[in-house]
Amino acid sequence: MIEVENLYKSFEGKTVLDNISATFENGKTNLIIGQSGSGKTVLMKCIVGLLDPDKGKIMYDHRDFIKLGKKEKKNLRSEMGMIFQSAALFDSMSVLENVMFPLNVFSDDTLRERTKRAMFCLDRVGLIDARDKLPDEISGGMQKRVAIARAIALNPQYLFCDEPNSGLDPKTSLLIDALIHDITEEYNMTTIINTHDMNSVLGIGDKIIYIYQGRKEWEGTKNEIFTNNNELLTNFIFASELLRKVKEMEMTKLQHIK
Repeated sequence: MIEVENLYKSFEGKTVLDNISATFENGKTNLIIGQSGSGKTVLMKCIVGLLDPDKGKIMYDHRDFIKLGKKEKKNLRSEMGMIFQSAALFDSMSVLENVMFPLNVFSDDTLRERTKRAMFCLDRVGLIDARDKLPDEISGGMQKRVAIARAIALNPQYLFCDEPNSGLDPKTSLLIDALIHDITEEYNMTTIINTHDMNSVLGIGDKIIYIYQGRKEWEGTKNEIFTNNNELLTNFIFASELLRKVKEMEMTKLQHIK
């Protein structure tokens, strides 16, 4: 479980996070939603330690991340898995080598043991047959699955996903969502996902936090989101849903043209 308490962050006098408090539960997909510039990416960067908040606490299972020393922070980071918006694979490494990368950095296991673990993770995401391919030889959806395999290689307790469906078609997005949700439950991880995708919200939103202009405006589950009384959230939901439908219509037209 990750707990954020009274978090503040400013840049050049402009407040980006304004007294954010939230609990991200283990074994669940915790989604952070909000329009561009709302502060959700800054919030995630603070949680993983890429940015230092101005005030507040970030607790990893009762460990105060901000107060940890360098060694303790490094040990805690070995318990984290990251899935970046662009997949962020190494172009010159094979699929298998990409998955092995965190194992080579953090694990003291033998090469044989590290390879076995990486192969297990690739099998878990259905990509054993692609192990010798380079990233530019596989599809965008497959690249995201490689990123998931790499993220779980160290058997993390905490998984962070920044717009994991960015650039993917709706069908592949659903596949990635299902995979992240299943792995979260399987490994009982605390998973935090930044997303604009309402399909993700309605499909795997075990817990949802809505941020508007740096403040937490609402939190609840996917079953509660359409009965909320927050006008800002309601406007965001239906604007996002309308945009999604327009995009799907455009994609359908392009497919018919082809």
